[in-house]
Amino acid sequence: MSGESGAASAGSVAADEPEASAGPARETAADSASPAGDVPADGPAVEPRRRLPILALFAAQFFSLAGNAIALIAIPIIALQQTGSPLAAGVAGVFATVPLVIGGALGGVLVDRFGYRLSSIVADVASGVTVIAIPILAATIGLHFGVLLALVFLGGLLDPPGDTAKTVLVPDLAALARMPLARAAGVQSTVQRTASMIGAGIAGVAVALAGPMPALVFDAAGFLVSAALVLAFVPSAAAARSSSPAEALDDSGAASGADSPEPEATKGGFVAGIRFMLHSPLLLAVVLLVTLTNAIDAAGITVLKPVYATEVLGEAGLLGGMVACFAAGALTGSAVFGWVGHRRSGRGLFATCFMLAGAPPYLAMAAGVPLPVLLAVLLCSGLAAGMLNPMIATAMYRQVPDGMRARVFGAMTAGVAASMPLGALVGGFAVEQVGLTPTLIGAGCLYLVLGASPLFIRAFAGLAAAAGGTAVTAADDDAPVDAARRGADAERSRSAASDPREPAERDYSR
Repeated sequence: MSGESGAASAGSVAADEPEASAGPARETAADSASPAGDVPADGPAVEPRRRLPILALFAAQFFSLAGNAIALIAIPIIALQQTGSPLAAGVAGVFATVPLVIGGALGGVLVDRFGYRLSSIVADVASGVTVIAIPILAATIGLHFGVLLALVFLGGLLDPPGDTAKTVLVPDLAALARMPLARAAGVQSTVQRTASMIGAGIAGVAVALAGPMPALVFDAAGFLVSAALVLAFVPSAAAARSSSPAEALDDSGAASGADSPEPEATKGGFVAGIRFMLHSPLLLAVVLLVTLTNAIDAAGITVLKPVYATEVLGEAGLLGGMVACFAAGALTGSAVFGWVGHRRSGRGLFATCFMLAGAPPYLAMAAGVPLPVLLAVLLCSGLAAGMLNPMIATAMYRQVPDGMRARVFGAMTAGVAASMPLGALVGGFAVEQVGLTPTLIGAGCLYLVLGASPLFIRAFAGLAAAAGGTAVTAADDDAPVDAARRGADAERSRSAASDPREPAERDYSR
């Protein structure tokens, strides 16, 4: 979720892991929700795994995020080329990140209202249109800096709903594929890191050979391919959440209201997502930490690294190489977590990864190390960063029930993006006022302090508990939902009273 380290009921466990299915706490939504009349006397029929939908979703995320990685390189360079000012690059970063807050605030509500699949398709198509408009205008009537900022703003506004829609589909499609949830989160993060690595590499080559404008053509193409994959291969969210295995594996996905969640899912909107988050100590602690580190990351990717590549290294295209090395390390870290993350996690590993992911690159740039050494540092930091997002995503999947996911994830997206505009602006201002090297030193030291904080904050102990549970499903989401909504009306008060514990004592790390 952080700016570089980007940006997730299901959780059904694979059949070859029988120990994970023992006990009522492991009961899946399909098992608990099916009426007795729908299940034959000798038990439900065993259906083959359905892997294509989640593979198509991962492929769609790959093309969409690869395009975003290209824009991440191209836009700051365009701003620097047009103005020659680090502060102008920071302003461009503000226009790229403010919409993430707005889109995150509204995106979850819109996704709940119009459906996960449809929201993903529409957001990708619209994002592709705004991106391709930049090189078209530059090649025809000219591109004023103000117009560039407007298009960057519109593109950023459309990203959060599309990303949220894809993220909340993962647990349901993992259930169809009978993929352990921690593994699905790890694979998703691996896809994200691969996309960042390849997208940054494409951007670096394109910028070096043809300039930043042609690179944006690849960005737009990635969005269109992503929309086509979701349209063709991903079933509706309702089909994935069917009340029986047979229905969940139905190819048609044409049930009534398949693309639109029930009206109850949209009640409370963004405020309900915030309320739920505030009642989960772990989610709140993660959001606060990532919000602070995202401010540093926003300054780094929109100002500090572009200025370092252009002024210190002397080649703007090397920014793509820097980002690609970080992403290559993160890809390896994500892959490692995908295989072992469901066995080993916790706040010690989380804090260690945070410190190693953020501080070393800034301190290495401040020290003026040779380019090969800097690339090696970025690779190692990426390795640590690659484990962060799947750890966070797994905790989110475990804690948030299906009916709340889009709203909670939207609220979290808005929360962690809230500091990014300020970070980009302060980064540009600091470089112009005190210079690049002091700003890099300050960023690295601050990242070390923030990264170590999970070791001393009790709420992060929930990471270990979240690593051992299953996703919250429609059948077992009463406790956290009631805690988030308690006092809203008498009906929910009666539902909350059915839990023998007081609301304040309920376990938020299920």
